Amino acid sequence: MSDRRLLLPSLILVAAGAGWLGGQFSTQPGSPLADVLVAPARAAGLPAAVDGQPLPSLAPMLERVMPAVVNVYTASRVQVRPSPFMDDPFFRHFFGIPDMPRERVERSLGSGVIVDAGRGLVVTNHHVIEAADDISVTLADGRTLVAERVGADPATDIAVIRIPAEGLVALPLAQREPLRVGDFVVAVGNPFGLGQTVTSGIVSALGRGGLDGRGVQNFIQTDASINPGNSGGALVNLRGELVGINTAIYSRSGDSAGIGFAIPSTLTASVLDQLVEQGAVRRGSLGVEVQDLDAALAASLGAATGAGVAVTRIQAGGTAARAGVQVGDVITALNGTPVRSGRELRALEGMLPGGGEVALVVLRDGRERRLAGALVSALTALVGDTADRRLAGAEFTPVPERLAARGVRGALASAVAAESPAGRAGLRRGDVVLQVNGTDLDDLEALRAALVRAPAVLSLTILRGNRLYKVDLTG
Repeated sequence: MSDRRLLLPSLILVAAGAGWLGGQFSTQPGSPLADVLVAPARAAGLPAAVDGQPLPSLAPMLERVMPAVVNVYTASRVQVRPSPFMDDPFFRHFFGIPDMPRERVERSLGSGVIVDAGRGLVVTNHHVIEAADDISVTLADGRTLVAERVGADPATDIAVIRIPAEGLVALPLAQREPLRVGDFVVAVGNPFGLGQTVTSGIVSALGRGGLDGRGVQNFIQTDASINPGNSGGALVNLRGELVGINTAIYSRSGDSAGIGFAIPSTLTASVLDQLVEQGAVRRGSLGVEVQDLDAALAASLGAATGAGVAVTRIQAGGTAARAGVQVGDVITALNGTPVRSGRELRALEGMLPGGGEVALVVLRDGRERRLAGALVSALTALVGDTADRRLAGAEFTPVPERLAARGVRGALASAVAAESPAGRAGLRRGDVVLQVNGTDLDDLEALRAALVRAPAVLSLTILRGNRLYKVDLTG
């Protein structure tokens, strides 16, 4: 099974693309299964009008939307490690065994959305193309084209690919009105490789987070049916505007249970611009560790419960330190957006582009203060200019509470670009850096200090799953 599942309490979070269930569905258009499933059904049709009034229909809107939604197919070549005996030509000759293949090809599927017809830019999910050696795109009109990778951002699960085609149709991003809970939405994608499929529902919630194993979390939740293969597809409003990129579901079975998640188009647009211009996303970092306010802590700090987060640690040289934030301050707003929990602050922080200014509202000694400062990039705030080259493409966050409770200390690699120096050296998203050149790390600040004083060659001891590994980085 090539779907990526993240175990949750009694549930499964499924990245709704990049594969098929049990290998039962062909990824190729025109397969026998697809032919059977698209056979015309014999059913009575609805009348065109009732009491002289035409029935409402989404068809006119979908006629504009569907040409902009594409099917994404990927192929990955995986090295096969045969038995040592199979490597011996004498052994193969003696027993009449033919040469064994050295690799196998794994195929997966997903969806994408054309966002720039002139440049052939298609947005999809990072997990759809993450391991792909070859990417192809099938348009609504049946054309299949080879796509090239433009850039990807693991933290938001957004990727951009480019196709060389004329006569494309792009989907506009919703900008006129903010999305609200209860708004009707329509999901368009390629579930199970069946081809373009439309489902409808409403916005169930906004700003969803807390999904274990994900990066920047500010999801739209919808009950529009989303299944494996829908990843990277479009979530649109009734005007046919893109409001989100479908990315994951909650499910006990792996199929749609009416709880799907989409990346908001506002976040998608910000990531898209950086990926097209720079090939990667350069984020800003506040450089703080915070704690949610319970009743006792809120009372001691002169704040209301749930109306901010308490600062417990400040990173030297980081954005917050430069802006004048102090330990014990309660951050209540970031760039005009209220902050009610550490999760909300991390989601807002993850959307901050590198450079520019940041505005904070904090409570200190019961009085509100407004602070501002230059936004420091996540990498610079963490490792300093000396180590940027060695860990370029990697971002780090504190060790999750579930690991800290087991006594794990160090820094979590929350995002690692595969094509970056850190990615090529073998560092992966989800790795926990425990040591630098044999020195134990307590936290993010310890990693920063170790990297600044380390020699040209860095030997990282990392925890990946339940195993320890070594990753060597050179300057």
